[in-house]
Amino acid sequence: MTLDIDVILTDPTKHIIVCTGAGGVGKTTTAAALGLRAAELGRNVCVLTIDPARRLAQAMGLTELDNTPRPVPGIPNGSLSAMMLDMKRTFDEVVESHSDPERAQQILSNPFYQALSSSFAGTQEYMAMEKLGQLRADDSQWDLIVVDTPPSRNALDFLDAPARLGSFLDGRFIRILTAPARGAGRGIGRIAALGFGIFTNVLSKLLGAQVLADVGNFVAAIDTTFGGFRERADATYALLKDSGTAFIVVAVPERDALREAAYFVERLNQDEMPLGGLILNRVQEVPETGLTHDQVMAAAQKLTADTTGTLTAALLGLHAERMEIKGRQKHLASRFTAAHPSVPVQPVPAMTQDVHDLEGLREIGAALANQEISW
Repeated sequence: MTLDIDVILTDPTKHIIVCTGAGGVGKTTTAAALGLRAAELGRNVCVLTIDPARRLAQAMGLTELDNTPRPVPGIPNGSLSAMMLDMKRTFDEVVESHSDPERAQQILSNPFYQALSSSFAGTQEYMAMEKLGQLRADDSQWDLIVVDTPPSRNALDFLDAPARLGSFLDGRFIRILTAPARGAGRGIGRIAALGFGIFTNVLSKLLGAQVLADVGNFVAAIDTTFGGFRERADATYALLKDSGTAFIVVAVPERDALREAAYFVERLNQDEMPLGGLILNRVQEVPETGLTHDQVMAAAQKLTADTTGTLTAALLGLHAERMEIKGRQKHLASRFTAAHPSVPVQPVPAMTQDVHDLEGLREIGAALANQEISW
């Protein structure tokens, strides 16, 4: 079953495409190529990337990518903007949009918040989804958002991150730390404060008094500011599950990458996420000669004995090597499709050079949409 990319890109009911896959499979470049092709098919597109190589910004004609969508010049039909997630800046924006200026400054300057917003497990993934929600809310500017998921070993961590971060900020630990402040002045508050004093004495010995003071100040300030983290997480998750979203798994025809792709497909199905299909990058193409691999190798060996045929023998040897690679890739891909027959697959030929400009992204986009590519 072949994946028809142009059908997805031109479907007016599709508003989000999420590219996911293991690291090093061309996921970011694929996301950019999909965004460019969609824009040139008339959509108003924003590509949200997490950790692009600098050359990708240059390929789009931009000097840099940051937390603000920047328009890409040279798009004839629709429009294309691109941005790179700034995790901490996005977290700061959440604080600023849900606090009065004085409380926002109190939170932003807190050392515990600064550590949390920069390095807490799941923060990057959560903020990627937070930014997605912000972009989707501005549907008057973009009717399609292409998301390049974080370059983590498990690229689907972002499915768990909203609930994980929401559970932390809305969870029992936060409630315990803020209980004395909420109950101050009441009898039960004094009892809670007494118990909390014992609790904090223990934590002070483990963490240090200053760290604990920073945590206490943080939760006191955040208690009235962030009551809706879990609700925001639930809304983000619902957005991902909506029929207007399509998940595209990106892989290469190698054993480990396809094993990861199989896991991604199974996890997406388990969570009932809308799976669009699999893009298989760097597929080896070999001109059809009508000869088998063994026949090509035999001809190369025969010519090697003739000094006048050395160059031809070398070319035949290279052709045989590419045939062997193609055969191995085809075998691995067939195992994947046999295990997941309902998943549409679109092979993309290996490019002869890296992408350096919009023309290179257009070439990849054309290959993504080429229904005639076969094994």
